[in-house]
Amino acid sequence: MQKYSQVRAMLAITKASLRAIFRSPSAVVFSFAFPFVFILVFGFIGNSGTAPTYRIVLARDCDTANAFYDAVKKSNRIRIVSFDTEEELRSNIVKGRIAGVLSIRKSPQANPEYTYSIKSSNASNDKWPQLLPILEAISNKISNHKYENRQSFAVLDFDDKRDIEIVREYRTIDFILPGQLGFSLLSSGVFGVAFMFFNLRNTLVLKRFFATPISRTHIVLGEAISRVIFQMITAIVIIMAGNWFFGFTLVHGMQTLLEMLLLSLIGLVVFMGFGFIVSGLARSDSAIPPFANLITLPQFLLGGTFFSIEAFPKWLQPISNALPLTHLNTAMRQVAFEGQNLWDVRAEVGILLAWGIAVYLVAVKVFKWE
Repeated sequence: MQKYSQVRAMLAITKASLRAIFRSPSAVVFSFAFPFVFILVFGFIGNSGTAPTYRIVLARDCDTANAFYDAVKKSNRIRIVSFDTEEELRSNIVKGRIAGVLSIRKSPQANPEYTYSIKSSNASNDKWPQLLPILEAISNKISNHKYENRQSFAVLDFDDKRDIEIVREYRTIDFILPGQLGFSLLSSGVFGVAFMFFNLRNTLVLKRFFATPISRTHIVLGEAISRVIFQMITAIVIIMAGNWFFGFTLVHGMQTLLEMLLLSLIGLVVFMGFGFIVSGLARSDSAIPPFANLITLPQFLLGGTFFSIEAFPKWLQPISNALPLTHLNTAMRQVAFEGQNLWDVRAEVGILLAWGIAVYLVAVKVFKWE
């Protein structure tokens, strides 16, 4: 009789367990696919060779008959824009939509030949500090090409206390919080609804409901409303905590808060539709995370949650702009920091509603009651 081998038994258990792990969709997704997608996206951001483009306006007295202006105009890092009225220009400065107003003037001295200045606001604190080195590099390139000595073609005339208007300070939290709130709504809508209705079906609770006079529509509404109430409470806590402790901007106070909550509601209802689809497709509770991650992960990475989609390669930006989370994040940022109302962000709301119609048409087809 062969002697019992503890090592052989251990290896048999290891082999069986390893097979089970590789057969588990969630293990494969979280161990391989999840990190790989992160590496792929951040790798593209770091190595794409693309960089943000900064929008500027030319001052009325800006001298455009010089090499510095020509180089600025040709730069792929700077885009010159214009506005029809001073009020429109003022609005964009206050909202932080442009990096600044550029003025180029002929210098009364021979060295330098020109001076240039930038006027902006602290609402563009994420833009004008990055613009100044770009302008300096342009000036240095012209000077090196034009002169053999250390003479400068154009010199910056800038004083932040003089040239940066104090309107509303743009903080990191003003970008991060809407993105995190949007992702919270997405995760709750997809994972929460998927697990909830799968468990109701799997534990035969839905069948017990069928023995009562309540209609199927009201069953769904009852469960969905509970999810909406919980998530709206969560949204209020997130927004107010950000405002009280970190200075998150709510331009119009309570009005802005209510508009953000309405946007959150629209987004949550759309994302819950994805949850209904996942609960209908999943045949076991272990199959829910892989299906849900196929929906949430691309939006988490590409929806402008942590950084602007302008940081992505050009070919990736249309994909980002097609995602519903991108438009929810954009709308909430514009409402919170720029002070826009719901009518102003109607394009983003319209895209969210279009996604909602498409998602619920699919959900009706795949959702299972039994």
